[in-house]
Amino acid sequence: MTSTPRAPVLGAVLLVALCLPGCAALQQFAALSQVDFQFDHVSDVRVAGVAVSGKSGYGDVGAVDVVRLAAAAASHSVPVDLVLHVRGTNPAANTVTARMIELGWTFFVEDRQLVAGHLTEPYVFEPGQPTDVPIAVHFNAWDQFGGGAQSLFELGLAIAGVQGYSKEIRADLVPTIDTSLGRIRYPTPITVRRTVGG
Repeated sequence: MTSTPRAPVLGAVLLVALCLPGCAALQQFAALSQVDFQFDHVSDVRVAGVAVSGKSGYGDVGAVDVVRLAAAAASHSVPVDLVLHVRGTNPAANTVTARMIELGWTFFVEDRQLVAGHLTEPYVFEPGQPTDVPIAVHFNAWDQFGGGAQSLFELGLAIAGVQGYSKEIRADLVPTIDTSLGRIRYPTPITVRRTVGG
């Protein structure tokens, strides 16, 4: 599990913050700049509506679901749905609560960009209390990878972290915070990644 080096990002954030007229805005911006975002886990993976949970391979898929997956692959429409969980931790030593009002995100598998979106639900990061930020991801696996029902279902197994189906998952995150001067967008994306499965 890795994230991008934070020193250049924090330098840019603090440079912007120092240019802001107003101590409150500076504190709010600096507070979010100290929140550490990490890849936590992936849950609720479904391929063409077939749940991956509880399955260790394509052989565990029932006959009805095999037909469903085959029909989806034949129609070139194989939706994959999942929830990517990012953990945001505001250091206990930071006395300011960070408030994020929006999060732009881009989702990758093996450095292939699959989909991008925005969270508009606000999140508050209290000092010393890790906060789960769930991101609902949806994309058409056939458009991105092609292949048949088995290979596309195995993609879902890999994303879910099932042993034997290794993939690197990555997300680029761009938080926006609310300050006394209005919305301020994070100047540099934060990258979180993990190789799942194995």
